[in-house]
Amino acid sequence: MELETIKAAMLGVIVGDALGVPVEFMSRDALISCPVTDMRAYGTHDQPAGTWSDDSSMALCLMESLTRGVDYDDMASNYLRWADEGYWTAHGDVFDMGIATRKALVKYAHRVPALECGADGEKDNGNGSLMRIMPLALYLHQTMGPCWDDEEDVHEIVHNASRITHAHPISLIACGIYCSIANEILCGHPRDLAVYYGIEKAKAVYARQKTLAEFLPLFQEVSLNALKELPISSVRSSGYVLDTLVSALWCLLHTDNYQSCVLQAVNLGEDTDTVGAVAGGLAGLYYGLSAIPENWIKVLSRTNDIDALCEHFAESINVRL
Repeated sequence: MELETIKAAMLGVIVGDALGVPVEFMSRDALISCPVTDMRAYGTHDQPAGTWSDDSSMALCLMESLTRGVDYDDMASNYLRWADEGYWTAHGDVFDMGIATRKALVKYAHRVPALECGADGEKDNGNGSLMRIMPLALYLHQTMGPCWDDEEDVHEIVHNASRITHAHPISLIACGIYCSIANEILCGHPRDLAVYYGIEKAKAVYARQKTLAEFLPLFQEVSLNALKELPISSVRSSGYVLDTLVSALWCLLHTDNYQSCVLQAVNLGEDTDTVGAVAGGLAGLYYGLSAIPENWIKVLSRTNDIDALCEHFAESINVRL
């Protein structure tokens, strides 16, 4: 896999996140009156411009872990180090953490096995695993091949990566669909076809699994036609994982470049950083590194460290061929 592809996906996530941090929790109406058009400073979390949040920190922790292969305890250890030490944060401190993630990492700190830490109640479906999952999609495409999203056992790797913090089937399915779409983009399909194939392939896998199939009716809006026809007034940009997935895909399908996609995502309001990150990862992957405004990348924190990790990740997954 080309280094530029990896950077496009990861900087797509991080830039989308950083654009959303200053306006997190703002309403859609407020952002219609004063929309985000560029990197902002301070705002909701009182952070400098270019500051990324837990979305990017956890994605970078996952990417670093994957340089050593798939090891769920290693992933969880990296997340705990982030929570306790500010590891892979923009400025050395953690200023945003989801409730489910916090509870899971407390369990892990008390020696609960990594795959038993995530809660599995219906109310435990925040977007904390979806927001970080992009590096795994890159890893699986390169190490398992471009058809991995047809295979149940490989989807289980995605599910286990989610289970560390979010173990309910809704979260597992959302992560699986997202990774499948990313995989189809990596296969070179046009945008709409990649979204269509990614959704349909994942749903076909889940339809064969009783414990997951019963939740598929909740994903009716997650189809190419439904997303294309969904009016913006029906797009919910909350922290619920299914809302985040729908919002991110809607933004990807209703814009035609990276910049428009992430600005649309952030200006939906509410969970702006995560919708920006989730949409931005797919948009970066699809439109490429050159499509991400250079002035936005320049203002990001720790760009040299991000570049170095992307290079290390590229070397490690290309060796595993």
